[in-house]
Amino acid sequence: MKTPKARGWLFLVIAIVSEVSASLSLKGALDHPGLYVVVAIGYLVAFAGLALVLRTGMALGVAYGIWGASGVALTAVLSLVIFGEPLTLVMGIGIVVVIAGVLCVELGAQAAHRDAAGTSTTTGRIAR
Repeated sequence: MKTPKARGWLFLVIAIVSEVSASLSLKGALDHPGLYVVVAIGYLVAFAGLALVLRTGMALGVAYGIWGASGVALTAVLSLVIFGEPLTLVMGIGIVVVIAGVLCVELGAQAAHRDAAGTSTTTGRIAR
């Protein structure tokens, strides 16, 4: 049986793929209205997947950050491939910055988890 952490990552991948599929289908539905069914199902599966991720214990900031950043990056790249939409240098830099921000959130969450478990020697905390 998979660990809750592994299940969380699996659910997160499902949520990301569903959200990106729904977003791309939304653009395609402008010419092919039947794709609105894919849009609705895709977003429902994406939000259900995100809820399942949270049930495995993954922090909301981490899960939502990865979900959002991955969605932005994959949608932009696949929009280039599928629809021929532009992907400029500035857009590419923006995607990298978003991914770097999510990485910072993930690393911060890991450090906070270690602090809570008493295994970290760092004492720097944000004052409340």
